[in-house]
Amino acid sequence: MPRVDASAALEPRGPAALRDDDESAEVPGSEDMALDAASAANSDADGDADGAAGVDVSAIEHHAFHNRNHKQTSGMLPVAPKVPRSIEERSETSRVIVVLESASLETYRVGKSKDAKYQLLNCDDHQGILAKMKRDIAESRPDITHQCLLTLLDSPLNKTGRLQVYIHTVGDVLIEISPQVRIPRTFKRFAGLMVQLLHKLSIRSVNGHERLLKVIKNPVSQYFPPDSLKLTFSYDAPTVHLQTWLRRRLKPRQNLVIAIGALAHGKDDFADAYVDERIGISEYPLSASVACGKLTCALEDIWGIL
Repeated sequence: MPRVDASAALEPRGPAALRDDDESAEVPGSEDMALDAASAANSDADGDADGAAGVDVSAIEHHAFHNRNHKQTSGMLPVAPKVPRSIEERSETSRVIVVLESASLETYRVGKSKDAKYQLLNCDDHQGILAKMKRDIAESRPDITHQCLLTLLDSPLNKTGRLQVYIHTVGDVLIEISPQVRIPRTFKRFAGLMVQLLHKLSIRSVNGHERLLKVIKNPVSQYFPPDSLKLTFSYDAPTVHLQTWLRRRLKPRQNLVIAIGALAHGKDDFADAYVDERIGISEYPLSASVACGKLTCALEDIWGIL
């Protein structure tokens, strides 16, 4: 299935193709042997340095890791994520569902003439309108949702088809994001796309066969896989090392649900209705985009995704 670009009129991309230089002859196993030798040399050097510095190397937690994607993707162009759809595929693959809660996505008709158009309310362009509505400008931050979507959908985790994103707005609108959509890079184009989505309720690909963005029915909990581990990030909760904590808590082939607040500041009780536990992932306040990045990096290491 082609990867679709929502920012460029939702045009599909061409099929992946092998590069010409992939057909050159190689000595079997030579590259792996060289990498193993270099890794061993680096390990010895690191061990000597740690010993000289008085560091107890045995106390450092190590995890076995093997890159399973190198042989399949090193000589290929980027391909669209393969989303597990059948019951068998879903049962054999662990996935993570991210819910961006309290997202500020609200349209407003600017102007009084017949040519007045709807725009996405934001704190930079509509300060006067927000003041007339007696609303805090910090509440109109759709750029936070934009940053989070770029971080999540551009990650290797999403490219393997193991990520699903939902957006739950402050207006109680639930949006499903296809893993195969490419979010516009600039906020201006993203804002135009969101206005179109909120008015038409769906955005289709250029060939019209698949809906890349769509408004769906609440509540979001009905779309969670059974027996999934449901969490939310909170600055007030006990701080843990995310990767180590997930390794200990996640069962084999268990799915994960994470609720992240897409807001500048405020109470973090947006997901109390469906989450099982609240954890902190840093001793410092983090932006929503950084929290999304820490989540994707941790799961990529756990699931062996490079």
